[in-house]
Amino acid sequence: MIAADLFDLAPVIPVVVLDDADAAVPLARALVGGGLPVIEVTLRTPAALAAITRIAAEVPDAVVGAGTVVRPEDAERSAAAGARFLVSPGCTPRLQAAMVASGLPFLPGVATASEAIALLEDGVTAMKFFPAEAAGGIACLRSLYGPLPQIRFCPTGGVGPGNAAEYLALENVGCVGGSWLTPADAVRDGDWDRVRTLAADASALRPG
Repeated sequence: MIAADLFDLAPVIPVVVLDDADAAVPLARALVGGGLPVIEVTLRTPAALAAITRIAAEVPDAVVGAGTVVRPEDAERSAAAGARFLVSPGCTPRLQAAMVASGLPFLPGVATASEAIALLEDGVTAMKFFPAEAAGGIACLRSLYGPLPQIRFCPTGGVGPGNAAEYLALENVGCVGGSWLTPADAVRDGDWDRVRTLAADASALRPG
């Protein structure tokens, strides 16, 4: 699998923050059941790596990855935990080298044309656009398409059910990422039916 393949698996990548690894498997099953097999577990909590390991081992239809990869060691630890892809909010030469060394597909974060071009020089054509709304949103991505049509983005940050379809309609957007699919109260209460319903609604966002 290469990074661009992630764009074709589902229109939305759920961005998941888990405080309890025991919730990982039922949460992943709910997302997959709703039609969203690609799951980004952010490395923002101590439970994240264990959650990735459990999903990788117990939910075979899920494609689980690690998000908020900000240090070179994050890439190595995520790969060891069973992550199948990596996502970073930004990118430095050291971090990029570590993600390449992991052997996993990765979506490095960019917010400007210069950052995108720097990655393009190394052959990277699939990127995360973050923070999407704060960095110019749909208007910015539309402008980037003219000079950089070979790059496809996963906008994340301020993307939700109200604007996701508009992002997905852009020619240079492969998918979007968002946390609205796993509300904190639903995860806390184990309301997996709610998560499954939100995932099903999101899986239908891809333009025809």
